[in-house]
Amino acid sequence: MLKKIAVLVSGGGTNLQALIDAQNDGIIKSGKITLVISDREGAYALERAKNSRIASVYIKKGEGFEEKLTEELEKAEIDIIVLAGFLSILSENFVKKYDKKIINVHPSLIPSFCGDGFYGLRVHKAALEKGVKVSGATVHFVNEITDGGEIIMQKAVEVREGDTPEILQKRIMEEAEWKILPLSVEKVCSEM
Repeated sequence: MLKKIAVLVSGGGTNLQALIDAQNDGIIKSGKITLVISDREGAYALERAKNSRIASVYIKKGEGFEEKLTEELEKAEIDIIVLAGFLSILSENFVKKYDKKIINVHPSLIPSFCGDGFYGLRVHKAALEKGVKVSGATVHFVNEITDGGEIIMQKAVEVREGDTPEILQKRIMEEAEWKILPLSVEKVCSEM
């Protein structure tokens, strides 16, 4: 029985596309992306979902957001939630309700450069300012602590002379995030 996957997004959806491609290539075979939810109207990720014939919905942030989110997840009978560039912080109650059913990809090797305020280019800027020689990505379960859940998979990426936050971000996405996120989704689905 294929596990039903919901992908939560806020932006362009490059990680969503990596998941769609992995599903099409048979890397994700124990689950199927059946729903994409965005907290931003007009996010290009919604277009990616539409192009792949995946149901998608926009839920406005603010009052009642998590109630509407829960309603959509339950209506679609979702088994696993993947945060892929999803910038809203979910409440402790929501996370506990979906214990070990929400996974996130973070653009560093946790426990470095993670937690509150570390997202997007801020992560890579901090890594470069610290002078690290290796960065990477981590896929982890989501709990009530920002980036604090159990690690599922990590992949290291070399930091090179002359890297800017943008260059490092692109390399980490291509060499780590887009590889370990689909593998982690398959692992979690196959073990449910």
